[in-house]
Amino acid sequence: MDEAPVSFLPLGAIIQELRVGGVNIVQGFPEQSHYQKHNDPFFGETIGRVANRIGGAKLNSVNGKSYALATNNGPNNLHGGVVGWGKQVWKGPTPVGVRDIPDAGPLTDGGESVKFTLTSPDGDEGFPGTVEASVVYTVGKQAQDGKDVLVLGIEYEAELVDGAEETVINMTNHSYFNLAGGPSIEGTDITLATDTYIPVDDGGIPTGGLGTFAKVKTSEKFTLGAVEPDIDDCFVIDEAASSVPIDTRSSPLRKNLTAYHPETKIQLEVYSTEPAFQFYTGKYIDVPEVAGVPARRARSGFCLEPSRYVNAPNVDEWKGQTLLKKGEKYGCRIVYKAWKE
Repeated sequence: MDEAPVSFLPLGAIIQELRVGGVNIVQGFPEQSHYQKHNDPFFGETIGRVANRIGGAKLNSVNGKSYALATNNGPNNLHGGVVGWGKQVWKGPTPVGVRDIPDAGPLTDGGESVKFTLTSPDGDEGFPGTVEASVVYTVGKQAQDGKDVLVLGIEYEAELVDGAEETVINMTNHSYFNLAGGPSIEGTDITLATDTYIPVDDGGIPTGGLGTFAKVKTSEKFTLGAVEPDIDDCFVIDEAASSVPIDTRSSPLRKNLTAYHPETKIQLEVYSTEPAFQFYTGKYIDVPEVAGVPARRARSGFCLEPSRYVNAPNVDEWKGQTLLKKGEKYGCRIVYKAWKE
């Protein structure tokens, strides 16, 4: 490829840029040092060990005992803790040649792939066991109905190698998308794959079971306004919670989201092999002006985070989705497709 439309950083194996039609549709900063100082919103980060919240910052029953985790979201553990994987420096990017993106369709330019790796020691933010993790990014193009489609494939893998017989893993990417090329996501049309979600308490921890989302019918097109709808919820595609494997990579890709902005005419589709996804409209973004990049405030981006169920390690029926035993591998896949109409 010519000038790369996608760029990454070793810190957090971050997606720094994703350019479509001259617009960088992900929020970020010009340099890695800026992320170290200002990235409270987790812009572009690879999230681990466990995405989303773990209630009470505690694993109730892993290796036959409980573990106290780092507390960084009220009483809970969020996105792996104070210094989760998105705040740690990974090795890479290392070129790994061309990687296939199963179910995503052929890449017309052959594609390029890079790999980042991280060793997370036993006790990292309170989590048991030493884990070796990796993320492979594959960037390519597709021709689709006369359009030049940018494709970014993400493949995660993690293995427990020492220090415990089992641990918990739930990896995802935390990019904030803005298709408008401006300060707000207002006017963006959104369709999600489902209206089924996990009701939670005021701290974001499930209250029990699944429900039907009532703010808007998310499985039909709705438009993001200046303030509403305000969404930060875990939506469920696969309701057979106990049958979700620790490695979903052999599962087919399923569309999670379609987003379109009528002014820029940029469209985004997100696919994954995961049973659920968090959709967040960015209410709490509060980043000052950095190196000439204007301040980012509430609703300057939206997140779509494919994942396992929120607080799955502490719910018996959901626990198997995240419980990684020695000798097994955790894995999942995410694909972004974006183009200008």
